[in-house]
Amino acid sequence: MLSVDGVTKKFGELVALDDCSLTVERGKILGFLGPNGAGKTTTMRIILGLIDPDAGAVSWDDRPIDAAARLRFGYMPEERGLYPRMPLHDQLVYHGRLHGMAKDSAIAEATRLLEMLSLEDRSAAKIEELSHGNQQRAQLAVALMHDPELLVLDEPFAGLDPIGVDALSDVLAERASTGTAVLFSSHQLDLVEDMCRQVVIINEGSVVLAGEVDDLRQSSPRRYLDVVLEQCRPDWVQRLEGVDLVAHSGNRFRLLVDDQMRVSDVAAWAEQAGSLREFSFTPPDLSEVFRESVRRSQ
Repeated sequence: MLSVDGVTKKFGELVALDDCSLTVERGKILGFLGPNGAGKTTTMRIILGLIDPDAGAVSWDDRPIDAAARLRFGYMPEERGLYPRMPLHDQLVYHGRLHGMAKDSAIAEATRLLEMLSLEDRSAAKIEELSHGNQQRAQLAVALMHDPELLVLDEPFAGLDPIGVDALSDVLAERASTGTAVLFSSHQLDLVEDMCRQVVIINEGSVVLAGEVDDLRQSSPRRYLDVVLEQCRPDWVQRLEGVDLVAHSGNRFRLLVDDQMRVSDVAAWAEQAGSLREFSFTPPDLSEVFRESVRRSQ
């Protein structure tokens, strides 16, 4: 298990992390969320030993993380971290060898990963010749080469098309099912909600919310109504007290409901305003939980 316990880091007057704590168990995928500049990348770099914390500790299986332990970790940075002019297959073999793999094993594993990630036809291409999405897949392949016990991925889905997203999601789910601990950051919160049971939300260097996604959604005091209403006046919502219009697209309305509002009253108003086709009452989705938690912390 990865444990980040009370980590603090300052860069001059800037407090990048302030008593930040999180855990990632083996076989689990943790979504690490936050606005730009919240401290996610700094946390990941401290886990990998690229930055030293000013206070707090990071451990793996209840032991301080040393160089030998980090050889069992896989890291995918947000920035491009590969040699641009080295052929793809050679690059994977090289990084596998750096992690202590025998040459024959590294060659076989590189071939297997490129086939799994649909890159086998680009194995001889240089990294700089690959598309953005294929460079993302290449970086993931490098992180996976040595069968890591912990995967730390910084915005791994950035720039991927839907097929690439599905492929990467399947790979991470498969790795977690075999016992790998996975920590990844992403701004694609609908994807995080689909993939992760647990999330940690950080803002201005501090954890502002953490827990099971379903529990965080249900614990919110806010509730949302999704209404599909045809042949209606677009201003019908303005006549309702205690209801805010969150989004409106065509005949679809998403409403934020005051906790004192009776849902039946909104339904009655909707039926009077037009032809009611859909009506659902739900807790906030993860993106709305995220916005609420960040807003409260400011």
